[in-house]
Amino acid sequence: MGRGAQAADVFGGNDEVTEPKPIITFENVTKRFGKLAAVDNVSLSIREGEFFALLGPSGCGKTTLLRMLAGFETPTEGRILIDGQDISNVPPNKRPVNMVFQSYAVFPHMTVADNVAYGLKVDRVSKAERDRRVEEALELVQLGGLGQRKPDQLSGGQRQRVALARALVKRPRVLLLDEPLSALDAKLREQMRTELCTLQEKVGITFIMVTHDQDEALALATRCAVMSKGLLQQVAAPNDLYEFPNSRFVADFIGSVNLFEGVLAVDEPSHAVIRSPGLPTDIFLDHGVTGPRGGTVWAAIRPEKIELHKRPDDGEPPNMGDAPKGTNAVAGVIKHEAYLGGVSTYEVEIEGGRRVKVQRPNLTRWDQEDFRLGEAVWIAWHACSPAVLLS
Repeated sequence: MGRGAQAADVFGGNDEVTEPKPIITFENVTKRFGKLAAVDNVSLSIREGEFFALLGPSGCGKTTLLRMLAGFETPTEGRILIDGQDISNVPPNKRPVNMVFQSYAVFPHMTVADNVAYGLKVDRVSKAERDRRVEEALELVQLGGLGQRKPDQLSGGQRQRVALARALVKRPRVLLLDEPLSALDAKLREQMRTELCTLQEKVGITFIMVTHDQDEALALATRCAVMSKGLLQQVAAPNDLYEFPNSRFVADFIGSVNLFEGVLAVDEPSHAVIRSPGLPTDIFLDHGVTGPRGGTVWAAIRPEKIELHKRPDDGEPPNMGDAPKGTNAVAGVIKHEAYLGGVSTYEVEIEGGRRVKVQRPNLTRWDQEDFRLGEAVWIAWHACSPAVLLS
């Protein structure tokens, strides 16, 4: 069960934990603008109480999907259901969703309290009820006591919280977030990630976020949907997307990766071997692949799963233990290095000119001095490290 599914509903007072059920369902949804299919036959269910991320590069269709859910766009084909009911003909202001835009859209001439109360005023909620709910929402986003300030008296992170409070005060079933952290600097963005997770756990409602930032999606979401060119590529928990991508696109889009094209030479239940023309060694795996023997596959190896070894005088490759001698180790030369504080990244040029990315944690204050630019090294990986992709 995901983080969001276990959250208590502070607005409704329901402390019971139940199995999550689908609250949003996209059924074969397509959206065309002229001949262009911005969203192409997408079917997807989002569970009640989860923090869900729509992830992909610019133009992939993720924002269009969100806007259709909000009611700002109408599907060309297919249906969108909330709690099992088709909402195609329901106007945006009548849907149980609220949206926080990338620009926040905070009214500069209003106080913080008036900004948060605006939607309730439009809905003709009584003043006493408005005041109570506004105070509750401001406390929830840690802005208690700041209700009489104007937006220009707030920091960027505080203005974002005003936008969140204004959306939450209407008690939506679903909160939609369009690139919620993109306007913030790196330090504040990291802080707001934690605050968003905490907030979602407190209110216990479904959050659906659109982002192109892989780190943001992995840090916040209980599940992610990766999109490309209007198509849904993979839906999975963040760790499964990273460790078990289903295609080269997903592997390359989620984090950094080394992709080696090759042929599946051996495929047994206990092990497999890939022969890659880009590597002077075989790639040995400690499990079967059940792929097309003799067919083309790709081995995806994350930089942090590749070890960097000093090259001894005898020239013998390191023993990786779980791989036969002569596999999973390649000689090379460090051609680029970058110190990033907690980790250092290296580009190692191997035979044939291919550069392989390696990442290494700086476990002590001297780790960054262990390897030098131009140094001859070995790179090696364990038999469980590569992910094998068929497309």
